[in-house]
Order: sequence, then structure tokens, then C-alpha cells
Amino acid sequence: MRNLRYPICLLFFFASCRLFAQSLPVGTPLLEDYLRRQQLLNEVDSSLSFSVRPLFQSDIKGLNDVYQDSILKDNTFLKFNGSASFDSGRGVIKLLPLNWQQQYNSNYPYGWNDGSMIPAAGYQTVVSGGFFAKYGPLSVQLRPEFVWAQNQYFEGFPNEHYDEIWAAYYSTTLNVIDNPERFGTSSYSKANWGQSSVRLTFDPVSLGISNENLWWGPGVRNSLLMSNNAAGFKHITLNTSKPIRSYIGSFEGQIVAGKLENSGMFPPEINRVFNGSVLYQPKRDEWRYFTGYVFTYQPKWVPGLTLGMTRAFQMYHSDVHGFGDYFPLFQAFQKIDTDEYNKERDQLTSLFFRWLWTDAKAEIYAEYGRNDHAEDFRDFILEPDHTRAYLLGFRKAIPLNKHKDEYILTSVELTQMDQSANRTIRDGGAWYVHSQIRQGYTNQGQVLGAGIGPGGNLQSVDVSWFSGLKHLGVQFERYLHNNDFYYYAYSTYSPYSKTNDPRRHWVDLNYSVYGEWNFKNLLLNAKLTAVHSLNYEWFLYDRPEEYSFFKSGWDSHNFAAQLGVSYRF
Repeated sequence: MRNLRYPICLLFFFASCRLFAQSLPVGTPLLEDYLRRQQLLNEVDSSLSFSVRPLFQSDIKGLNDVYQDSILKDNTFLKFNGSASFDSGRGVIKLLPLNWQQQYNSNYPYGWNDGSMIPAAGYQTVVSGGFFAKYGPLSVQLRPEFVWAQNQYFEGFPNEHYDEIWAAYYSTTLNVIDNPERFGTSSYSKANWGQSSVRLTFDPVSLGISNENLWWGPGVRNSLLMSNNAAGFKHITLNTSKPIRSYIGSFEGQIVAGKLENSGMFPPEINRVFNGSVLYQPKRDEWRYFTGYVFTYQPKWVPGLTLGMTRAFQMYHSDVHGFGDYFPLFQAFQKIDTDEYNKERDQLTSLFFRWLWTDAKAEIYAEYGRNDHAEDFRDFILEPDHTRAYLLGFRKAIPLNKHKDEYILTSVELTQMDQSANRTIRDGGAWYVHSQIRQGYTNQGQVLGAGIGPGGNLQSVDVSWFSGLKHLGVQFERYLHNNDFYYYAYSTYSPYSKTNDPRRHWVDLNYSVYGEWNFKNLLLNAKLTAVHSLNYEWFLYDRPEEYSFFKSGWDSHNFAAQLGVSYRF
């Protein structure tokens, strides 16, 4: 009995501790951006970087209001609050919100950062719900998702493109990334673990097994290395559950190791031949081992400033041998004097900052990354922009003096994924594609990082009104599709083109209105977008009657609608 004394005492100590592990899933409608807006108003602890997500319930100013539903107060449909305690309050079990998100595209796919949803035309929906249970440091969050998509037919990469263009498309895209335009030829359905996890949490650190979506970095519309553009993947995680405070500042971070899966889809025209050879090259059909980290530091001497770094590796699981393959995270950032050339693996890294100015109710942020390491320090100094990508963003809330607690929010974000000018003498390949890990940086057929994809650029401007959870706005975006493929197919630095053609860029102009509203236990969100595509799929009509050099391309239109509702117990 004496031998059991210490384990029993330890168990009761853990059970009595105030430990939290319930997460706010990445991309949660209304709530996630509400918290970020409230931080601009100094209503949420400024030590939160919003660069390591999902966020967790903890003793942080402003967070408990969302998790404990104090924003609902007593204005609810039901008296039942969906939670119960046991063992004299040491354990808790609660129902998680029921969430139903819907999406519709009239002519072709549009949208990203939608998790388990796929690029599809027609109607699509995802439903989620579940429960959260906690006893001492142990917590279980079961929040599966079910996706169904009509996946109706739409015009993809045209057969009418010249064989040389198809060869360039296979070389730069289809053979080096698993990113289908369309997921099969019939309706699509899939159930998955969604935002589920099992954790041991000892604030401010949590260890667990999870399938949750992750977001690394300060971006709002895009993130270079990790976003909720693809479905969540199974992983082991060691992360902070709230900022770790020290005498030099605060720290946040996460280290994960997980399993990336393939889509199982084939590219179009797999029997197409060019110069006597079949263009399609089958990929290795096995899952990939992923490991990565994000760390942030907020110096105490510069209030609101967050500095951060991300790094990610992936290999085919059968090529993983030894400690250095399982945990390559702290290896050198240069190729010289390393075994990197003999390793069939893909690695990416980025540096970022976010600077929050609560007095001005504003923030600026940026992320700069590379998808290929320099040969050595000299190489980095000579060509620091080789294989680079970056994003820049700014947000500011302007109070309406005649209306208490009402604000105008202006947001601007620029994302540049296409290669720099040195592509003409040193082609580094587009972001997220890889010549050895030929599924590229994807999970289940969708890019893990920026949803605009390889070679994409985005300029986004957003003006909105908000008051608490209520949020109404307009958005304009210019989206340039895969510029890396474009220059490889239509410029003289490519082996497939003898002329330079500046007329075929595929550009989407997107005009959106959106709204978010809360009513008692209900959270409602909607967005309507008119998409005008210039030179859809890089296609230009050859019309003899048009004498202008800049002839008409295949201009197309799409109407995109999103509608969602969540019920919080």
C-alpha cells in the first residue's frame, strides 16, 4: 500500500490541476478571426502570436470568453449547456459545436483554406460535431468530419493546347505534384477524423496524437508552409498550449511528426505522347513521413513584436532510416559538407514576423521562405532570392466615434509564390513541387501551404465593419495562376518555346461580399463571390479576324457561394 501512495497522490494532484486542451480548430467561422480582431483592440492577450494554431483554451485574457461561451450570456435557445462534470468536478465532458458548412461553384472550382473540402464544381458540404472530455492532464477531443461533393464536370486543361504545352505542363506540374484539378468523375464523399486529438497537457506544454489542421505563420489568406488548405493529417505533436513567459520574453512553438497521404487520382491524358515518349510518369504509391516545427519569440523589450521560424521535411516512409531521418529538424541549412544530395527528401523553411500595435489598433506581418537551401553561405549572399516566396500583410481597425464598439477594418495581403528572375539561369522549380518526392508538398491531393498553389500570386484588399462577432465586408482579389508553368511554357528560356508570349497569363478577378452574424447559440457565415477569369487555363484563341497582338483569350465566369451555420451548446 505504501508503494501506491505516491502514484495516488500524483493522480489527485493532476486531477485537481487546472489544465486545458480543448482547441479552437483552424478556420473556425467567426470565432478565430474575432479573437484576432479583439487583439487589435487590446481585448486579447498580446503575447499570443496567432502564428501557432490551433489555439487552446487557457488562462489567457480574452480566450476563455470564447471557450466558455460567456459571449452568449443567457441568451440561448436551450437551458442545457452541453457539458457535465464528474468525480467532484475533477473531470469534464462537453458537447462540441455542431457545424455545417456549404459551398457552391457554378462553373469551375474556386476557394481554398477549407480543410476537408476538395476543389470542385457544383454543390459541396462538410458536417462536423463531437465531444470533448478531460480528466486531469488527459483530454480527448473527438470531432470527425464528413464531406460530400457533387463534383460536377467542368472544363479543365484544354486538349486543344499544343503538344509542347502539354509536355511543359507534365514536366513542371503533373509529374511532380499530386494536386488533381478534379477528384474523379463522379460525386465525392469521405469521412475522416477531422479536428480530433488525444492529449496530455501540463500548461504551458501539451503532448498528443492529433488529426487537426495546423496553421504556421502570421498570414490571414495564405501561409507558406502550413495552412488549412488541405485536410488534416495524422501526427504526433509537442506544442505550447499558451505562451511560455520568461525574463527575456515569451515563446510559442510546435514540433510534429506525421503521415501524409496521396490522393489516388491520375492526371489527365495519361496516354499522351510527345516526341515518341509517354508524358505521364507514375509516382511511387506510398505514404510520406513528415516532420516540421514552428517557433516564435516575442522580446519583452519590443511590445507586440513576434519573430518566428518554420521548417518542414518529407520523405517516402520506406526511405526513412535512423535518427537523422526521423528528426532532421536541426540539421544545417546549407548543402555543402552534408549528405543532403544523397537524401531523397523535400524540405522548406521560412522566417516571419508580426508586429501588433494595440495603441494604433493595427498590425503588420510578413513571411519569407525558401523551398531549396543554399549551397553554402556565399551562395546565399549572392542569390538570397533563389527559390524564394513571401507574403506581406497589414490590418487596421478604425473606431466609429458615433457608434460605440463599432469599427471599420481595412486589410491588405500580398502573396508571391512564383520564382524570382534568376529562374532564367537557375531554375529552382515551383514551390510545393519536387522531382524526387513527386507527390509534392501535399496531403490527400491538396497543398499543405498557400492555397493559391505552385507559382501563384495573390493581391487581396478587404474593407469591413465589425462589432463583436458581427462582421460585414467586401473583398477584392487578383489571383495569378501558376506563373512558373506559364514562363516555362511560353518563354524562350524553356525548351518547349521558341518565342516569348506575354498574352496568356491566367488571372482571376474576384469580387466578394461576406457576412458573419451571431444569434443566441447560432453562428452564421456567408460569402458570395463573382469570379472573372482572363485566359482561363492559359488558353488564347487564334482568331484571324483579330488583328491586335493582345487577342481575346478564353475568358470565363464563375459564381461561388459559401453558407455555414454552427450551433454552440
